[in-house]
Amino acid sequence: MKNVYDVFAERGFVEQVTDEAELRCLLQNEHVTCYIGFDPTATSLHIGSLVPIMALMHMQECGHRPIILIGGGTGLIGDPSGKSEMRQILTREEIDYNATCLQKQLSRYMDFGKGKAILLNNAEWLTGLKYIEFLRDIGRHFSVNKMLAAESYRTRLETGLNFIEFNYMLLQAYDFLHLFTYYGCVLQMGGNDQWGNMLAGSDLIRRVEGKNAFSITFPLITTSHGYKMGKTEKGTVWLDPELTSPHEYYQFWINTDDSDVERFLALFTFLPMKEIEEVRNLIDSRLNMAKAVLAFEATKITHGQEAAIAAWKMSTMAFNTKSVEKGLFPSCSIPREADSDVRGWADITIPSLTLKASGTVIPSTKKSRAELEKGIPAFKLACEVGLAGTSGEARRLIAQGGIYVNDRPIEEFDEKITINDLNEHGEIHLRKGKKKHALITVK
Repeated sequence: MKNVYDVFAERGFVEQVTDEAELRCLLQNEHVTCYIGFDPTATSLHIGSLVPIMALMHMQECGHRPIILIGGGTGLIGDPSGKSEMRQILTREEIDYNATCLQKQLSRYMDFGKGKAILLNNAEWLTGLKYIEFLRDIGRHFSVNKMLAAESYRTRLETGLNFIEFNYMLLQAYDFLHLFTYYGCVLQMGGNDQWGNMLAGSDLIRRVEGKNAFSITFPLITTSHGYKMGKTEKGTVWLDPELTSPHEYYQFWINTDDSDVERFLALFTFLPMKEIEEVRNLIDSRLNMAKAVLAFEATKITHGQEAAIAAWKMSTMAFNTKSVEKGLFPSCSIPREADSDVRGWADITIPSLTLKASGTVIPSTKKSRAELEKGIPAFKLACEVGLAGTSGEARRLIAQGGIYVNDRPIEEFDEKITINDLNEHGEIHLRKGKKKHALITVK
């Protein structure tokens, strides 16, 4: 089987690594236990967490044993890495609830059969620590000067670094030591903003146990335009289908910029690199087919085959696009159906979507009765439902007669859309031009 380190390097996962040659040899010759930690700061992860999740899946695919560590203990502190100000401190109850949600969510990606993967929560060993003993046994191995030189701390010194956050590096390092001692874990992986914390863990193991442990960081993914991965005009793209529907998730990927398609296929799918490398030769409609493959494969990994097929067929019908050519991406499991078959497929229900008999997919948004009785300015509503990207664009579209409510052109940008605009189906139908639609219903 291929060395997983070569898989990481080929697909663009590796940003920094300790003892590269030794680690590569270890991954070639032994079954390695690795871990990645996820702090439960919300009830769901977002697609910014997909690179580490995909890395764990590659590790398992190549015969290694991943540990997914839920930070029920470290989440009570808050990681200062990559933040310009202190994170909001959550209650123990909130952390515990979020941890339960993440455990369930991450179980969709990994096989937790006997010996294949382990799911742990560091609250099990962190919340019972005795502070004085911890300082004597663990704290004495840390240099304050070295800690302050770490980027995660150094960038916070100007805006203020809280003492509770200052302890985070010690706790993450202790996690690595604990997993090394009790589970034989020799490799920690994570985002590049974790490099200082990860080096601290490797160093702690070397000081306490006199043995080597390794770290790999992944690049913090941004689009070709420099935007943070997973952030859109509508907000965060979540992995939870209740927060971001499979169709919306699919649409995020299919709107990938041309220059990002090959890179994202390598990072966020399991398609062979030989097929992915062909993307650089594609243009126009065939490049759009590659985007559909990316969207389908990414949606399948997170939401399953059935939801991916549903989202693909909805998108194909709504935007009148062609199916993927049979010779293009042969490893992709998109059904190679005739366009006529796809057009006739219409029996599907996905939250936040309405599929009309005509085959048109219409995103649906709920508003409270109180909001609609008060009235919502048309330009604001057009932005909220995705018919315009900005308020300025919405105003221009309305001025040009391009936004309709129930097939009536909106004449004034600040016209109030109210409860009186509900049609006989209890919906308000907004439309931009002839093809882009949105429905507003009452909560």
